[in-house]
Amino acid sequence: MLDLDQIATLYHGMAERHQVVRKLLGRPLTLAEKILFGHLLNLEEEPRRGKSYVELQPDRVAMQDATAQMALLQFALTGRSEVAVPSTVHCDHLIQARVGRDSDLADANQESSEVFAFLKSASAKYGAGFWEPGAGIIHQVVLENYAFPGGLIIGTDSHTPNAGGLGMIAIGVGGADAMEVMAGLPFMIRWPGLIGVHLIGELSGWTSPKDVILRVCEELTVEGGTSHVVEYFGPGTSSISCTGKGTICNMGAEVGATTSLFPFDDRMSRYLDATGRSGVSELANGHSSLLTADPEVFDSPEKFYDRIIEINLSELEPMIVGPHTPDLARSVSDLGQEAKDKGWPLEIKAALIGSCTNSSYEDMERAASIASQAKSAGIKSKVQFMVTPGSDTIDQTIRRDGQMQLLNDIGGTVLANACGPCIGQWKREDITEGEVNSIISSYNRNFSGRNDGNHQTLSFLTSPEIVTAMALAGTLDFNPQKDKLTAADGTEFSLEPPTGSELPAKGFESSLVGFVPPSEDTVDLKVSSSSRRLQFLEPFQATTEDDLIDLPILVKVKGKCTTDHISPAGIWLQFRGHLDNISDNCYIGAHNSFTSEQGTAINQLDGTKGKLPKVARNYHENGQGWAVIADVNYGEGSSREHAAMSPRFLGCKVVIARSMARIAETNLQKQGMLALIFDDESSWELLRVDDRLSIKGIADLGPNSKITVEAKHSDGSTDSFVCSHSMGDLQVEWFKAGSALNYLRSKN
Repeated sequence: MLDLDQIATLYHGMAERHQVVRKLLGRPLTLAEKILFGHLLNLEEEPRRGKSYVELQPDRVAMQDATAQMALLQFALTGRSEVAVPSTVHCDHLIQARVGRDSDLADANQESSEVFAFLKSASAKYGAGFWEPGAGIIHQVVLENYAFPGGLIIGTDSHTPNAGGLGMIAIGVGGADAMEVMAGLPFMIRWPGLIGVHLIGELSGWTSPKDVILRVCEELTVEGGTSHVVEYFGPGTSSISCTGKGTICNMGAEVGATTSLFPFDDRMSRYLDATGRSGVSELANGHSSLLTADPEVFDSPEKFYDRIIEINLSELEPMIVGPHTPDLARSVSDLGQEAKDKGWPLEIKAALIGSCTNSSYEDMERAASIASQAKSAGIKSKVQFMVTPGSDTIDQTIRRDGQMQLLNDIGGTVLANACGPCIGQWKREDITEGEVNSIISSYNRNFSGRNDGNHQTLSFLTSPEIVTAMALAGTLDFNPQKDKLTAADGTEFSLEPPTGSELPAKGFESSLVGFVPPSEDTVDLKVSSSSRRLQFLEPFQATTEDDLIDLPILVKVKGKCTTDHISPAGIWLQFRGHLDNISDNCYIGAHNSFTSEQGTAINQLDGTKGKLPKVARNYHENGQGWAVIADVNYGEGSSREHAAMSPRFLGCKVVIARSMARIAETNLQKQGMLALIFDDESSWELLRVDDRLSIKGIADLGPNSKITVEAKHSDGSTDSFVCSHSMGDLQVEWFKAGSALNYLRSKN
């Protein structure tokens, strides 16, 4: 699966490059810098953090089925016959959780057969590896098979940083980024800043790796890591398992970080050995100095990181975050009283463990140790309890070793090795639409409507073992550290802290079931002209100066506007390969300050109120471009480029926000749109429902140029304000061409 010669060559090149960089910078290097410089194509001067655009050469591309559709449809327009770097497609998003593993998988294979057939044909046509439905969640499969210390991978999913648990720079991107790298172009990104998280002490008792990242989410908030790499260092790192490190890096996406990573250590080496990659382990051990920060960084970290967070693992408490945002945190012991004070339902309706974040052997071991105690006491979960193994390897291993049976014994329903409820693929029938209810999970994201499409569901995130314990009690005010449960015989008992091995004593039941290796066969792409699921793309038209005059504002978003608000998942996942059809969900979750409602807008052509995508289509059909005004951290969350492609398809010309998430900003630029930031955040207040915006300064568009926006009010008065952008020379060329893909096609 991995080319050892390629890794050896990379390490040799990194060692030489590090000597050059230390001389250029006149200082030692952090781990993130070592890996980034080791993949940097051109080194003429020191890149400026958060400012300089750089070109990197990734070692690998990974795509999940929902995003791979658009990535491969774009790749089909490049004219290339095969991918330029090793690439894989993983079918994990299009499997809905309904009844259980086997039934759900059979339903998915029938309902999405057209999409799976297209992805399989495209993978074969272009020389990519293909993982069939049920093989596992992309990030778990990558960690088990493809990740290696010191490497660079990009993936079309925001939780790609999971591979940082194996010391890899792993970055979530949009499909256009993946398309370009697969087409042989470099990966372009702004050189990130660095946040150091200093870990001391050791986890014990009920505290788990999940609590480390929940603490970081609390500290940084959902935008505090934007355009930064979060690098963990200190003696505490070696006390955390490789998969525990993966959990921490996975959820680093929730603070907006470019990626997160840990230094190479013996825990990683043992995991590589256990997953059949002893050759990689041997290479990494022989080049370990390349895979950790220089010693001087540990001695004086304040000289190397933009910010440092100190965490004593020995003092850390079990934490739980939510609802509606992953940075609303408190200790588990404090949740009950807060829920009572705020009127949140104490009764838990559903408890869910697993997902790409927490489905390792160790996670399942610790959850099963709680289940074992419950079984001995003769009790079961009081709520719906769902278990999602991360891969077929994990599934088969915990079936062999008994953890799965224990989870079944307390009432667990085992779901397919797929994303399921974590990304909205949950056919939930235990509540009614709009019913306020509480759920807990070990997932990574808990935005409004995220799991079940019901915006009144209050979703809380914590570790698998805490989820399991709270499922036994059935209530949010249960603290497993001190509260008691009642056994079947009426006696009260306390749960002992969870235990579990990080690796199976008998080794993993390593599974390549469902893997189809790259093919050299001649294959035609399977896309029907009458399909409702798939649609070949038509290139976007370039935006002219005239197109940016008198734009109506479709929506002025107030508060959160994540990618789930802009282009929800759930039932809409079925249209990820059909740009026209999926655009019917455009902004349906956004809260429009002009209407004080979600998903509605005032049509400035006729004065009527309608659904946002319908109003957008009406503008577009009448040749009228439009603008979006947004609040802070616009586009937080998923890497889904549909949140940029659908607005572009429906005629959006510009998005102006108080601030933007990194991937969202890049995706807008890739699709040929202007992504602007208010120089003065208070300018947001100037804009009215019937304004017409004119964008000025396009003729002089270039790096660090300013854009003036004139707002013409209906009473004849005007207001003007200044905006900034992050475009470099290449991004400006994308805009002039109409999209990055158009620019690439012109060069080919």
